[in-house]
Amino acid sequence: NKVKQIAPFVKLIHGVESHKLANEISKQAILLDTKIDILLQIHIAQEETKFGLDENEVLTILDVFSKQPLPGVCIRGLMGMASFSDDSSQVRSEFRMLKKIFDHVKLQLDAVTIHSFDTLSMGMSGDYKIALEEGSTMVRIGSAIFGSR
Repeated sequence: NKVKQIAPFVKLIHGVESHKLANEISKQAILLDTKIDILLQIHIAQEETKFGLDENEVLTILDVFSKQPLPGVCIRGLMGMASFSDDSSQVRSEFRMLKKIFDHVKLQLDAVTIHSFDTLSMGMSGDYKIALEEGSTMVRIGSAIFGSR
């Protein structure tokens, strides 16, 4: 239901954690005669409240996608959220792990000529500097701009 409601208004959806959700996004994009970019969400945090795929699940989704593309979506990259922690070494380690997964997946995709995989979204208002140092190409800094909720 949420996909149906937001599809007309978005260009990029962060946090896609299943092939089923990617398929639904594709269906809605096709109905709108458009293509929606997506980021696959990777679970990197040590918090149970955060969710996402592991590296093998990402590779499985991309393997299925390469054999049966979803015409309404373009997988642009990965997204992950580090643990909400003051321990910068933990946050750095989690971002570093995500960058390693991103590089591995990108290498696999380059072998099958999917070249639109160029976005690594990690880092929020409180940890974006570390994320940038670890290779983020996109940060989410809404709280720094608009204030806390």
